[in-house]
Amino acid sequence: MSQIVVGGLGPGTERLVPETSLIILRNHPTFLRTRRHPCAHLFNAAESFDDLYDSSDSLENVYAAIVETLVSEAIRLGTIGYLVPGSPLVAEHTVELLRMQAKVAVEVIPSVSFLDLAWERLQVDPMAKRVTIVNGQNFEKEAAGLTGSVLVAQCDNRFVLSDIKLSINVDKPPMVTVLQRLGLDDESVFEVNWEELDREVNPDHLTCLWISDLPASMTTDALAQLHNVVGRLRRECPWDQEQTHHSLISGLLEEAREVVEAIEVMETQAAGSVGLVEELGDLLFHIVLQCAIGEEEGTFDLADVAREIHGKMVRRHPHIFDRDPDTPMPSKKQLAEQWKAIKAAEKNQA
Repeated sequence: MSQIVVGGLGPGTERLVPETSLIILRNHPTFLRTRRHPCAHLFNAAESFDDLYDSSDSLENVYAAIVETLVSEAIRLGTIGYLVPGSPLVAEHTVELLRMQAKVAVEVIPSVSFLDLAWERLQVDPMAKRVTIVNGQNFEKEAAGLTGSVLVAQCDNRFVLSDIKLSINVDKPPMVTVLQRLGLDDESVFEVNWEELDREVNPDHLTCLWISDLPASMTTDALAQLHNVVGRLRRECPWDQEQTHHSLISGLLEEAREVVEAIEVMETQAAGSVGLVEELGDLLFHIVLQCAIGEEEGTFDLADVAREIHGKMVRRHPHIFDRDPDTPMPSKKQLAEQWKAIKAAEKNQA
C-alpha cells in the first residue's frame, strides 16, 4: 500500500529540527506544507505548497488541495515524505485529513512543538495547571464557557487579536503574556494589558498568548461575530480588501439615506420593522468595516469607537449619570442649553 511519512520541522531553531525529518528528506520524495519556517532552508530539495496559499480563497481549500496532491503523489511514487512546521501532532489540520484517507497508509513521527518551549518559558506544567489550548482563529467559539489557564495558538494577525480582545467583557480583564518566535534569536516574551492587545503586539505566524486566569464572563454577542466576519472579508474578499476610508464614503451616505427611507416607510405605511432592521444592518456593516481599516492601520478599532461614544454620552448627560437624587430633573430647555455648553467645552479642550 502507498505510504506517506509525516514529520515536523520543530518549533523554529535548527538544534530542535528532528533527525528523523532529515532522514525522510534523504530517503523519499518529500513535500513541505510551507517554507514559512525559520528552518525551511534545510529542506530546499523538498517541494512546497506555498503556491496554493497564494491562489486559493480559503485555508480549507488549501488543506484539501494539499491532501489531494499528497495522496496522488503517494499512489504514483509508492512512499513520500511530508513535513510540517512544528509537530505534526499539534494544530496540523492536514494531518487530520490525511488520516481519513483510505487509499494510503500514514505514518506520523512526533517532534518538538512550540508548546514545549512555551511551557518552559512560562515555567508551567500544563497538567498541573489544567491548561486548555485554543485556536486564536476561532477563540470566541472555543473559549466560550472556559475559565482558568488558557494558551491561545495561531495568533498571526491583528484581526485575530482584536477578536480575542472583544470577546471578553469584564470590568477587570486579565493581563496577557505574549510569546513570539520561541527558540529563535529574536524570541520575545512580554506582558501586555488586555485593552492594548491589538495595539502593542505586532503578530506573526510564531505568536501565541498565555492567559493565566481567563474570566468567567465572555461575550458571544452578535456584534463580536460581525466583527469576525468583517475581518475575514478584509483578509479574503478582493472587493473588501481594496476599500479605504474614502472609497466607502458614497456607500456610507447611500446606506444612511436608505435608513431614513425605511423609517419613513415604517411610519407612513404602518409597515413592520423588518426593512429598518435590514437597512440599519447595512449601515452598521459600513461602520464596522471603517473600524476594520482603522485596525489594520493601527489607528483605531471598534472598541475605540464604542468607548468614545460611551464617554461622550456619559459626559453630556450629567443629569442622568451625575445628578443628586434630590435635585429635580432639568427642563427640556435647560437640557438643550446644557448640551450646547458641554459640547462647546469639549471643543475648547480638543
